[in-house]
Amino acid sequence: MNLRPQYHLRPSPQGLLAWDVRKLIALAAQQQIQPRWVALSDITELDQRYWFSEPGDEPTPRAIAEHLKLVEAADTAYPILLDAEGRLMDGMHRAVKRLVQGHTDIWALQLHSTPAPDFVGADPENLPYDD
Repeated sequence: MNLRPQYHLRPSPQGLLAWDVRKLIALAAQQQIQPRWVALSDITELDQRYWFSEPGDEPTPRAIAEHLKLVEAADTAYPILLDAEGRLMDGMHRAVKRLVQGHTDIWALQLHSTPAPDFVGADPENLPYDD
């Protein structure tokens, strides 16, 4: 699978933390993590503010429509990625698609340990996206 550059972002006292999702997927493959079914009810991010959490990032109808396109296009054959504590690091559009379709679980990989972020105090606008 040829994945576009994308990042998992989390706020922290040190500023925004960013992980390169491609590196996370490679780590899961390197660790030979086997996918397993995870209950959607265990994915806490489904009940939290997720896509529209940055200042100026408003859930306008146009922005929601863009996410709807991504949800529709999401391929749920690929497992989502969870950190060692079970927090979602990649795959929200796939999780939403399964939820909308009425499923109660999703195929997932869970890292054995959560790696250090690739960027600390990151500005999402300045992360490298041309690869």
